[in-house]
Amino acid sequence: MHFGQGALIGVPRSVMAHSGLRGPQTSAMFAVVRLTNDQILENATGVGAPPPTWPRRELVVDLLHKAAFALATGLAADLLAAPSGPGPGQRHANLRPGRHADVGRLPVGVPS
Repeated sequence: MHFGQGALIGVPRSVMAHSGLRGPQTSAMFAVVRLTNDQILENATGVGAPPPTWPRRELVVDLLHKAAFALATGLAADLLAAPSGPGPGQRHANLRPGRHADVGRLPVGVPS
């Protein structure tokens, strides 16, 4: 189950990297996706119980494992996506660095 689930849930992280969502903050976002996926499968199949019912030590270990998985998956996805250059999201952010609400869309014909 772990290998299949890992392969399946790695796809969204790859999509994130190719879209321009890269780095540790993105891996932290992905950790939430990874944990959610795991809990849905475990609770839907009846092999797990909701985390609030777990002993704290077991919960901490599980969260650390999911965080390590998310960081390793993120590092691999980011490295594999790097040769493609910045994704559309990063190109959009580069149009006007900083936090702005009025950047608008990427111009037509902006190279990939």
